Amino acid sequence: MIERVKTEIELMQRHTEVLRTVVAHQPIGIMKLSELLDLPFHRIRYSLRVLEQMGYIRASPAGAVPTPEAEELLRHLNEEIEDMITLLTAMKQYS
Repeated sequence: MIERVKTEIELMQRHTEVLRTVVAHQPIGIMKLSELLDLPFHRIRYSLRVLEQMGYIRASPAGAVPTPEAEELLRHLNEEIEDMITLLTAMKQYS
């Protein structure tokens, strides 16, 4: 159970890193993202697909660009992460 949660957090970290890079370098394609993040194409492609399905990016002829939803997510991301840390800390106290 714990390993599955850890895997999801690592995946969320990668998606967030890809999204931040798209925001910083828009429009940007898979090859440039792969180069900047030092990740293989297939991982970048998967993250882009997930981010597009969630409405955080959209495809353009020049590459991926963020949507207003992406900027809203990133604006509140630290608060959301702090809430998760609080939950995990509370769980840790019970063990």
